[in-house]
Amino acid sequence: MTLRPFLKWVGGKRQLLPVLRRFYPDKVGAYYEPFLGSGAVFFDLAGDGAINGHGAVLSDDNPDLIGCYRRVRNSLEAVIAHLEALAIDHATRGRECYLQVRDERFNPLRAAWHESGADPDTYSAELAAMLIYLNRTGYNGLFRVNASNEFNVPPGRYDRPRIVDRSLLTRAAGALSAANVRVERAAFSRVLDAAGPGDFVYFDPPYAPLSRTANFRAYTGRGFSSGDQEGLQHMVCTLAERGVHVLLSNSTAPSVTRLYEDNPDAIRAGLRAFRFPARRAINSNPEGRGEVAELVVSNVEPRAAARIG
Repeated sequence: MTLRPFLKWVGGKRQLLPVLRRFYPDKVGAYYEPFLGSGAVFFDLAGDGAINGHGAVLSDDNPDLIGCYRRVRNSLEAVIAHLEALAIDHATRGRECYLQVRDERFNPLRAAWHESGADPDTYSAELAAMLIYLNRTGYNGLFRVNASNEFNVPPGRYDRPRIVDRSLLTRAAGALSAANVRVERAAFSRVLDAAGPGDFVYFDPPYAPLSRTANFRAYTGRGFSSGDQEGLQHMVCTLAERGVHVLLSNSTAPSVTRLYEDNPDAIRAGLRAFRFPARRAINSNPEGRGEVAELVVSNVEPRAAARIG
């Protein structure tokens, strides 16, 4: 059965998968996804059997995200039990339930977890269930915190959100439990020390904003500066020169395109940049939403495809 993410995430790649699949290598060694988010590419590869026991390292610097993945993997029935209770409450109280869970349960329990060190292994089944619930019922699936590190996403407008999807969660837990699949909280730079020839790395960093009103970094719980983008480009080039299959998606902001389009270092590393249409849903200005060009960079020769878009 098809594997897909159980979390919504800003910049999630489900709608871009027909493009990204063109750049999957024919043979995948170990797989690395250092900006995990919803894990759309991992679940796509796992569903197709492409991981094949070679292993995968899934990482992100968001401790809640990694804690949730680990708890779904390790304590699925407990997570589902909490989710079922939340679904019953939400069906009765809707917006009131969301706000109470967010402000009176999730944020206090999360604050205590952070005070204890924010170890993803100690992220409770209750916290994981509340994160999934808030993700399924909050505005656009955002994960956003304020200056006090409190989750502050407003309620979404959904008539009948699907809060409990047992079959999807079960398949996801199975993929995450497969041999040699690791889920880690780590900086994206960690992959530079780990990936070797024949391995496959997919980079989906926080996108450089196309405009002042389209700054996705405000919604991810982490910052990503122009210096980070430059460091990432250097890493992608280094890995490509090492014989690693690399794939990267980003915006077509000028600060990014200069790093990959007609860039001598990128060309020398065997990288090519392509532009494909994609839809953006997050923008404080509604006129800024809609179809935009997305940058895809890889050293894998793309397969031919039917018309995309």
